[in-house]
Amino acid sequence: MSTTIRLRKMGNSVGLILPKDIADHLHVTAGDVLHVVADGDGARLTRDDPTFEIAMKAFGRTRRKFRNALQRLAK
Repeated sequence: MSTTIRLRKMGNSVGLILPKDIADHLHVTAGDVLHVVADGDGARLTRDDPTFEIAMKAFGRTRRKFRNALQRLAK
């Protein structure tokens, strides 16, 4: 899915308005949060927080390393 969107000045910022079909495709409505991920020469809009996966991998390493301590703390 590809479309052209014109950027608009909104106060001191620059904003864009998503067409309804793009908003429906992303399953977003007014007030939802989108994350912008820069990749190569462009950017990607996503509903998922890109730092969440990194944090879960770090937790997985920590969980294995400190398994016994975490079990004792859980008691």
